Amino acid sequence: MDLPEGLTARPLAMTDARAVFEVMAAQELDDVGEVVIEEADIVGDWQRPSYDLAASSVGVFDGDRLVGYAEVSGSFHGDAAVHPDHRGRGIGTALSVWMRERAREQGLTVIGMSVPEGSPGDRLLESLGYFVRWNSWVLQLPEGREIETQPLPEGYSIRTAETEEDVRAAHDVKEDAFLEWSERDREPFEDFEARTTRRPGFEPWNLRIVVDPAGECVGVCNVQLSETTGFVSQLATRKDQRGKGLARALLVDAFANSREHGATISELSTDSRTGALSLYEKVGMVVTSNWIHRAYRLS
Repeated sequence: MDLPEGLTARPLAMTDARAVFEVMAAQELDDVGEVVIEEADIVGDWQRPSYDLAASSVGVFDGDRLVGYAEVSGSFHGDAAVHPDHRGRGIGTALSVWMRERAREQGLTVIGMSVPEGSPGDRLLESLGYFVRWNSWVLQLPEGREIETQPLPEGYSIRTAETEEDVRAAHDVKEDAFLEWSERDREPFEDFEARTTRRPGFEPWNLRIVVDPAGECVGVCNVQLSETTGFVSQLATRKDQRGKGLARALLVDAFANSREHGATISELSTDSRTGALSLYEKVGMVVTSNWIHRAYRLS
């Protein structure tokens, strides 16, 4: 890597998760005024059985201090961050070059990452020839506001995913729904586990499903509690079950459970591929930050 004098680079290990979180948190705080990432998100991603951390990541160090990092995390997606104190030194450009080279080595034809709209990272990637692939938004339900309760159809119910069979069914419903608009390979069940039931801090109430009168899983919601924020990370319903209010009922259930466990803020994110932004705005959620997924064609 072409780095400023005095800086070094090496592959990352699981023990670097805290340092990466601190760099990403500092960058997010500087860019959008709040910290969106959690250390548990990084650990969950890195512990996926399909992911080779050492072969897919790099850290930039000033002495023993991590000041930047990048990874190619699967399919066409990567991520990178530079501590705000070290911006303007060419670290971000070097990390972008590393990501593109590593993606080519893995046989990818495109690589991209999400950045806050108008941020230094957004401007850098645009200057390097990255195009906008889609837009995404973080939405929040204002404190004190609740989503109107959505009654379930007769015979349907919401419950915790209690068994491995339940978790596998939740995975299948989520993947079938997400692959309708996402251009990637199907996520292995073991990777789904790594990001949900094996994610640090997971509790059974975090993963809830809707079952139909026959007892089959037809909807799923995964919520993560971070201090006083309940964040819905995944929400999906089976294609043949849409239009019955199942997603809204799961959302009400998730935010209510989060409040019972100490949350005062309810959040989620969505992007322009799903067409769900207007749905969340109609139930009273408001956009708090705008993100852009910028990508680079490698072929």
